[in-house]
Amino acid sequence: MNNIFIIGTGLIGGSFALDIKALHPDCKVFGIDTTEAHLDEALELGVIDEKANLEDLSKADVVIIAIPVDATLKVLPQVLDYISDDAIVFDAGSTKENICEVVKNHTKRRNYLAVHPIAGTEHSGPKAAIRGLYKNKTNIICEVEETAFKLQEKALKLFADLGMRIRYMNPKAHDKHIAYVSHLSHISAFMLGKTVIDKERNERDIFDMAGSGFASTVRLAKSSPAMWTPIFNHNKANVIEALDEYIENLKHFKQLMKDEDFNAVFNEMEQTNYIKEILKGIQ
Repeated sequence: MNNIFIIGTGLIGGSFALDIKALHPDCKVFGIDTTEAHLDEALELGVIDEKANLEDLSKADVVIIAIPVDATLKVLPQVLDYISDDAIVFDAGSTKENICEVVKNHTKRRNYLAVHPIAGTEHSGPKAAIRGLYKNKTNIICEVEETAFKLQEKALKLFADLGMRIRYMNPKAHDKHIAYVSHLSHISAFMLGKTVIDKERNERDIFDMAGSGFASTVRLAKSSPAMWTPIFNHNKANVIEALDEYIENLKHFKQLMKDEDFNAVFNEMEQTNYIKEILKGIQ
């Protein structure tokens, strides 16, 4: 764990960098980013120790790719071209099937671990990086059998030291399930925000009347469109399926209200309260 390379120095990559630096004070963290201003900011904030380029990856012990999934599809094979045989590479992308597919025949596929930490905030950029982001969070690992065992061990030791819970899943199942529990949530937030903005053109009215319920529900609408548009693109089929089911539930709820069947409205909400039990323990 001497030389850590972070590709994408925003919230996800930067938070990994801060926690690794805390665990391994003697390590050196290098930052690679297409946005020079992000590198300057990450350097100033102490998120990284030095700027770098892909050509420098030959000296990497660990490479963490934390960029939009469409960019990961292009960058990951290049990263594997540059690294040594002893380096472990993992990404943090919110879709996994296309990413695993693009490197399945790469000669250094064994050096790559497909990872999705279920962690984050609505903020972006190096200033959004925070210590402890991954503590008690679930980390989904796909196709673990495709990664060299000694490199698996290196990555799993790091995840354990960060306090993460590990869940194994195949890429297709991951992308289907994450469409419901993550991608649909973001679309709901974006479209709720759009509905309010379209209706309430006077922003002062929105500010004055919005309570904590609205603020917490629409929080995800502050997320980066540059990150989420590629996710919706690469997981389109699963997201559309989730949207179809969500829209049917909205239509059903609307019809109950039109029919003035508020006993049924109550029952729908009471049954959905079970979500509290499902989500118990999530921090």
